[in-house]
Amino acid sequence: MRNAPKVVILCGGKGTRAYPLTMDVPKPLLPVGNRPILHHVMAIYANQGFTDFLLAGGYKVECLRTFAEGVERDHPDWRVDVRDTGEDTNTGGRVFACRDALEGTFMVTYGDGLGDVDVNALLQAHRDHPGAATLTTVPLRSQYGVLDISPDGAVKRFIEKPVIEDYWINAGFFVFDDRVFDTWAGEDLERDVLPELAAREELFVYRHQGFWKSMDTQKEMAEMAAMIREEHVPWQR
Repeated sequence: MRNAPKVVILCGGKGTRAYPLTMDVPKPLLPVGNRPILHHVMAIYANQGFTDFLLAGGYKVECLRTFAEGVERDHPDWRVDVRDTGEDTNTGGRVFACRDALEGTFMVTYGDGLGDVDVNALLQAHRDHPGAATLTTVPLRSQYGVLDISPDGAVKRFIEKPVIEDYWINAGFFVFDDRVFDTWAGEDLERDVLPELAAREELFVYRHQGFWKSMDTQKEMAEMAAMIREEHVPWQR
């Protein structure tokens, strides 16, 4: 896609919840199937025409550089740059550290979240509102099964991990205009930057009703790998 926005992928955290798997590599390089989850994330964008990537690294950044070299060999039409944004830098600080490489509209996402997001529709939604930022949101899915109970206390049915439609959560897949850097507030994207943008009425949402899943733990890594073994890859459009 000509003039497609650059995609910043946050890859620098230590992945402590996935320890000890992250002793030797950053979490985005942990495998899902036969390739790192980061490659799956990049493919979501590349399959929709977005192939200019900036990996905001930190922890084990040399592993990311090796990965990027291999990706560019395998995908000559992809551009993959790696920036060391500091081992202990928080998510907002990582984006801010890349600001000199980001002009106009750009995208940001996490290196461990997969979804069948329509990136072009997300970008159009961003262009259709007056704000400087768009956040993809998905309805909250309970991590537990719940009971449907009748007024007399009888259990009518079990509902396995239902979607809670009234509550929406941050799924990443952001779009920003570079003017956000004029008033960028704080080091933490979720706790500092986004709330400040919301307070200034600069943050809007794109509602995604399809598949989305993050990989924070070994259990979630195993669940994603099982989807691939079953030839069920719901994050592919």
